[in-house]
Amino acid sequence: MSETTSLITGKPIISRKNKLFKNKKITKFIVFIISFTVLIIYTFNIQLFNIPFIHHHKPTKKNLIFFVTDGMGPASLSLTRSFRQFVDALPINDTLTLDHHLIGSSRTRSSDSLITDSAAGATAFSCALKSYNGAIGVSPNGHQPCGTILEAAKLKGYMTGLVVTTRITDATPAAFSSHVDYRIQEDLIALHQLGEYPLGRMVDLIIGGGKAHFMPHIRKDKRDLLKESSDSGWSVVQTRSEFDNLQMGSNASLPLLALLAENDIPFDIDRDSKVYPSLEEQAITAIKALEEATRDSDKGFFLLIEGSRIDHAGHQNDPAAQVREVLAFDKAFNAVREYAEQSDVETVMISTSDHETGGLVTARQVTETYPEYIWLPEILANSSHSGEYIKKLICEYNGSSKSKQTYIEKEIMEKHLGILDYSDKEIKSILHETDANKIQDLINTMISFRAQIGWTTHGHSAVDVNIYAYSNRKTRWYDVLDHLQGNHENIEIGAYMAKYLDLDLEKTTSLVSNTTHSPGIKAAEFEKTYDSYGHRLA
Repeated sequence: MSETTSLITGKPIISRKNKLFKNKKITKFIVFIISFTVLIIYTFNIQLFNIPFIHHHKPTKKNLIFFVTDGMGPASLSLTRSFRQFVDALPINDTLTLDHHLIGSSRTRSSDSLITDSAAGATAFSCALKSYNGAIGVSPNGHQPCGTILEAAKLKGYMTGLVVTTRITDATPAAFSSHVDYRIQEDLIALHQLGEYPLGRMVDLIIGGGKAHFMPHIRKDKRDLLKESSDSGWSVVQTRSEFDNLQMGSNASLPLLALLAENDIPFDIDRDSKVYPSLEEQAITAIKALEEATRDSDKGFFLLIEGSRIDHAGHQNDPAAQVREVLAFDKAFNAVREYAEQSDVETVMISTSDHETGGLVTARQVTETYPEYIWLPEILANSSHSGEYIKKLICEYNGSSKSKQTYIEKEIMEKHLGILDYSDKEIKSILHETDANKIQDLINTMISFRAQIGWTTHGHSAVDVNIYAYSNRKTRWYDVLDHLQGNHENIEIGAYMAKYLDLDLEKTTSLVSNTTHSPGIKAAEFEKTYDSYGHRLA
């Protein structure tokens, strides 16, 4: 276009060179916008979903802490939450630590019953396998040993530990560390836990009660396993002072065998802190000891922590003992969570129950007329001891019948239980009863009735139980939710733990196949030696 034409038309002269220059600028601008947009989207996704940058590095070091609240059902949480709020004058939104970590629920049936026992329940977790009631780390068909998560973790290089408040040979810890046909083979369970079976020693740390099954005067084979353990390199701890010398785990030497009571550690409501450490102290001691032992390893640890005696309080229908047991567990869970939160090692915490015990309900109709919508936590607050503790006081009293009645009224009812409205009939029932367990039942019924708390059984129930979880890594937390959020079979919890640590349970099963697990006699013969509460009779 000529200059004259441009003047006539009013359009500027645009050379080909200028066109090309302008197109290049536009292209560069578009490329910049696209690149910037991609960067923004990528960064947004990194922040929103916590997606890690991909690096080629060694596998992540992991710790897995598995909690079992033996016998704790949803009603136990309701009971304890309200009790705590009453005692500490807390607002209704001040809840338990566990309440903040609820992610789902678990179905608990065993392979042979809609209502499981602790042995089958624990085997579902340890082997990711449904088995029969009474089974400890064995399959339902042929009673064949099944490899456990603890064993597989140890074989893969992880350190391992067990922390409980019952006997260490009781069902839950036993199912992770031994293989027997019947849970009451506790002498044999102790041998497996110390390494007397095909795999050798698989447990690095043991803290709990149950010294009896390691002592010659209790064991049928008369072996002194405490001495044998010490001679073979275990650090053996038996007293509170020896436990304190561990300095909360910083002065612990593994393998550690800490047996702090001949049988079960007392209920928390009865526990003398000068004699027995709390579950929180035991748990933190275990974690610090295992953390120190794995400091220079690319593998972490697997630790089982059980609030064991929640179950016993349920069996005994003792609400005053139960709320204190749940509170003690909640405190321990919180302490472990706080510790994990500060750890630079990826940690997963999973907590659930093997079953519910007692058929507990936070209501009870105590009149023939339409019931009140109420239950009274102050009745539980007034009780300073468990029914188990009180029955011993009554049975051990050596005075006359008249003085014993006064003792029951003044010392037991008024001082220890805070019951002032007792009836003459109630006192006489206790006074003339000779069966210790029936005395215990009478005491616990008096408390439950006045608190308007109901129980449907001295055994277990089939109610679904809660699943709780925590991780100190967001990506891992989403993985836990992906697998355990919602309602699941109990074996799915075991399966996830095996997946998380990348364990080969099938291979481990083949390695334990030659384990001695049969008692040589029928289960009925064993059952004759235990009462309805699981107390050993002989």
